[in-house]
Amino acid sequence: MGVQTSASGTPGAVADVLSTPVAALRGIGREREMQLSRLHVHTLLDLLLHRPRRHEDRRHSLRIRSLRLEVPGTIRGVVRAMGVRTLKKGGKCVFELVVEDASGRLTCRWWNMAFMQGYFRVGDDVFVYGKPTSIRPICLDHPEVEVIEPGVEASVHLNRIVPVYPLTEGLPQRWLRSFLWQRVAEFAGLIPEPWPELDRSAELSRPEAVRRLHFPEAMEEVEQGRRRLATDEFVALQLELRRRRRSLEANARGLPCSGDNRFIKPLLRKLGFTLTDGQTAVLREIRRDMGAAHPMRRLLQGDVGCGKTVVAACSALMALESGFSVAVMAPTEILAEQHFKQFQLWCDGLPVSLAMQTGSQKKRSTDVHQPTLYVGTHALIEEAFSMERLGLVIIDEQHKFGVGQREALLKKGRYPHLLVMTATPIPRTLGLTLYGDLDVSVIQQMPHGRGGLKTFVRGVDRLPKVWEFLRSKLEEGRQAYVVYPRIEEGGKPGLKSVMQEMERLRKALAPHVVGLVHGKLSAEDKQAAIDGFRAGRIEVLLATTVIEVGVDVPNASVMVIESAEQFGLAQLHQLRGRIGRGAHESFCILVGDLESGEAQERLEILEKTRDGFEIAEADLRMRGPGELIGKDQSGVPNFKFADLRTDLALVNHARGLADRILDAREG
Repeated sequence: MGVQTSASGTPGAVADVLSTPVAALRGIGREREMQLSRLHVHTLLDLLLHRPRRHEDRRHSLRIRSLRLEVPGTIRGVVRAMGVRTLKKGGKCVFELVVEDASGRLTCRWWNMAFMQGYFRVGDDVFVYGKPTSIRPICLDHPEVEVIEPGVEASVHLNRIVPVYPLTEGLPQRWLRSFLWQRVAEFAGLIPEPWPELDRSAELSRPEAVRRLHFPEAMEEVEQGRRRLATDEFVALQLELRRRRRSLEANARGLPCSGDNRFIKPLLRKLGFTLTDGQTAVLREIRRDMGAAHPMRRLLQGDVGCGKTVVAACSALMALESGFSVAVMAPTEILAEQHFKQFQLWCDGLPVSLAMQTGSQKKRSTDVHQPTLYVGTHALIEEAFSMERLGLVIIDEQHKFGVGQREALLKKGRYPHLLVMTATPIPRTLGLTLYGDLDVSVIQQMPHGRGGLKTFVRGVDRLPKVWEFLRSKLEEGRQAYVVYPRIEEGGKPGLKSVMQEMERLRKALAPHVVGLVHGKLSAEDKQAAIDGFRAGRIEVLLATTVIEVGVDVPNASVMVIESAEQFGLAQLHQLRGRIGRGAHESFCILVGDLESGEAQERLEILEKTRDGFEIAEADLRMRGPGELIGKDQSGVPNFKFADLRTDLALVNHARGLADRILDAREG
């Protein structure tokens, strides 16, 4: 079945054409339809936006002898020999393809893929793309190889910059490239501009962006096309964020929660230390917001240990002074319990009621008819739980929660103020994407009186020295954390687990007391281990990342993290923040497999800096955004074209475009 095409026509007719199922396109049978479906290509528009994963410049292929170890490259040559060898050990086999050009030969190898021999013939002209795994002889393991068929659409596959697409089983690269060549020529002109109220005549058009993305005339055109399509993705997201903020300001009146200082002054006298200038400046911003005409929507960022909890307590007291209740939500029972105990201490003697609400604990104190400070986990958002006169919602470690959970807690009141906090510094691009509807405050300074913190990267062969150093600090009266990536054995070979190492460490560190905490323990057992560590009865706490937040023991001055290369930099920085909280000098020792140069490079960033924002930017560049945003629940869309590592300028441009669109619609 063919599709009628016309660059003219009504928007509705154009939309109908672009939403045509791929099954209705010429050349698509049932098998091809199923293959494209596995690539999430269901309509003509999906096909046009099927992004190439890279491009090869086939105008300038390398010679075989120019290939360099571990450096990807494309060569063109002729198949001179091929065959399957069975290895003596283990019964495995390898299919080998020998390719030759005027400069030499290379061998392509595919392990346990004997069926590959059906794809080639001696004498085939081929393109080969891959990284050499050895140079003498030149070998490539599992490269991409494409047979050049003479006379078949040579202009699509040869002597040009060629797109290489993501594929699925049974779908040939050449077929998909030829099919897209035809469809882009036929239909790209139908792709509409998504916001006709915007004058974007100075920008690349969307149809031209699609053409350049697939079949560029020069390599720089690929990036030009991607940037235009990425901008559209950011505009769509920013429109939603900006619309949400404008709707809030148009429809909601701010509750009068700026307070009168009658609770805060006694708290500040009780603290025993003076707030930093950074904390004071943020509190001024929060007080202004909580007395404004519209509900506060503010993100508080601050590095590990900068004193966000005191700021949260003072903010809560402003609302309580004003006669409103406050909800503080934390991601773990350990952190919720710590907050509850800290707030109990700080609020002692004040006419304030405290209540605890977690999955396993529900505590109340004083008169619940007073304004109440509720502290809890996600149990706060359970449907059956309610709070009277909710004036302020505080969410700690916001990146651990999703947008839906934040909104569910806000709906417990009538447009309460919102303060979200994170100790995982957020790169600017991510911040504008994740929290574009929030105002941002940053605490830059650290409290006075903290000891220094040094970080060291060590290979596994240095572990005996590491344990010797740890023992010396225990004998000085300090405490320590030892962190492993797993609870039990399993998964990737060589990764240690807390259960596997517990007895060995108890013997190695005797007579010092070693305790254990991990995510599979009951809430009571976890809390008992944490309380024992806080009280000093446990000297070494063996743990998984469950201690990432919520454990504050000033006497703990050593942290050893094994298999450190398995963690993201932001997470390692967060773990490291459990030490360096007292007056003693602290030491974080990252032990890992350093054979990979990349692993050593990543870990050495933590040796060089304690600046969480610098670390987060490095983590974003090296590992992508998933580590920082809790991808499964963050609410961030799966972008096809936008790159959160590099596209800050596009996000800022998109915010301006979104405001122009809303202004045009509201005007």
